[in-house]
Amino acid sequence: MSFQPRMHNRISGFKVLGGLNRREWNGIIADVWDVECEARAGGHYVSDDPRMFIVLDAQGGSRCNVRLSPDSRGTVNSGHQRVLSYIPAGMEIWADVVDVSYIRHLDLHFNIDILSRRLMEDLDAGRCDTPRLMFEDDRFLQLARLIAAECLNPQPLHDLYGDGLTLALFIDLMKLNRNDGRKRSPLASWQLRRAVDYIDENSSRNIRLEELAALAGLSQSHFSHAFKAATGMAPHQWQTNRRIEKAKRLVLTGDAPLTAIAAETGFSDQAHFTRVFRKVVGTTPAMWRRRQML
Repeated sequence: MSFQPRMHNRISGFKVLGGLNRREWNGIIADVWDVECEARAGGHYVSDDPRMFIVLDAQGGSRCNVRLSPDSRGTVNSGHQRVLSYIPAGMEIWADVVDVSYIRHLDLHFNIDILSRRLMEDLDAGRCDTPRLMFEDDRFLQLARLIAAECLNPQPLHDLYGDGLTLALFIDLMKLNRNDGRKRSPLASWQLRRAVDYIDENSSRNIRLEELAALAGLSQSHFSHAFKAATGMAPHQWQTNRRIEKAKRLVLTGDAPLTAIAAETGFSDQAHFTRVFRKVVGTTPAMWRRRQML
């Protein structure tokens, strides 16, 4: 089953060498890129699908930072030796690369709907919403190199080979075991209230899962499961909905342009705001406002 990954970015200082090398398997798309970098390069990225970014080769380099906000706050890690990142759907990141002259990287895009049907109850959606940024793991790198070789191979092997490699990497990434049938307990009422109040107070910025988990006194994985059991949605989905509800009020009660509303509600720009608004509400902010005025 085919799907089209939806990545939105604004980058500078990168030049793609050659063409895109892409392979698609059942629920996973793999891209290999060769990129030439200026002395300072970087960009803003957000994807509608979960993805994994793996550096296979890099030349030079004194620093590689990943940030969760456009300013210097929320820097996750530094150091070009740490070459793997898993980014959940809808999570915004900003990247800075300093003095790296060349990068070859593998991007893996995951269609959770397809993978959920393949893995059934063994796939815990809470894990899909937990980021892992700038980490090292030799096992992942070995699988990634085999996947990249298939992307670059002019005569690739049977589809089951690449499918098996990518699915094995995803299963390892999600730490999937056979479901033991245990029912997930929801957050206690005080934990839920503390979390949702914190989200309301900080909805205009990206809130890290570890912040919410700390408020509830739980691990990130436990909190993610328990929050979804209590609300029916993942923490980042809840925050997105709160942003959209705030945006609706601003759209109806003032004459502020959409660019200002996007900034006030924590979206990177008007295009990102409009895209998320349409996904959640089913129409654009302008069209929604006209309908409300009828």
